[in-house]
Amino acid sequence: MQKLTREDLYSLEQYADLRPEFRQKVMEHKKDRRLLLGTNAALYFEDRLTMQYQVQEMLRIERIFEADGINEELDAYNPLIPDGSNWKATFMIEFPDVEERQQMLSQLIGVEDRVYIRVVDFERVYPIADEDLERDTEQKTSAVHFLRFELPPEQVAALKNGAALIAGIDHDNYQVEISPVAANIRESLVNDLH
Repeated sequence: MQKLTREDLYSLEQYADLRPEFRQKVMEHKKDRRLLLGTNAALYFEDRLTMQYQVQEMLRIERIFEADGINEELDAYNPLIPDGSNWKATFMIEFPDVEERQQMLSQLIGVEDRVYIRVVDFERVYPIADEDLERDTEQKTSAVHFLRFELPPEQVAALKNGAALIAGIDHDNYQVEISPVAANIRESLVNDLH
């Protein structure tokens, strides 16, 4: 999937005019890219459109219009665009109650390494987590992690030929398996592979 360049972005003025329509388009797109993993965790699979939205929003919020600032945002978000043989996802641990969330984050250390996807008839694929920086300590994990799932060519081929996709978490304190992943999400993710 092609990385974003400055030429792909709207100016602040253009984005102000287009933002409601663009935001609606992205929100619709994201519906096919959010995979709930039980009641308190989710994978948000990123792609070029979701990252363009993130960059545009950061430029808007920070009022960034100079080339160096724009390039810094592109450098930060381009690594989250899949490369054609992988999926990149934001993994979120979602406990609405603050006290419960703090308690669970201390019990879920290492959970980011126990998230998996599995193409039927193949072994699980565990992610490479938090390549940019460590997001957990000895006392707790973070509520947000960035994951990269590298898919072997035979699994990519099987998915393109219709194989079902399964996802889950096999942490001692959080067990869930989604089998199969909903067709709309699976289809959206298969479109990322080339």
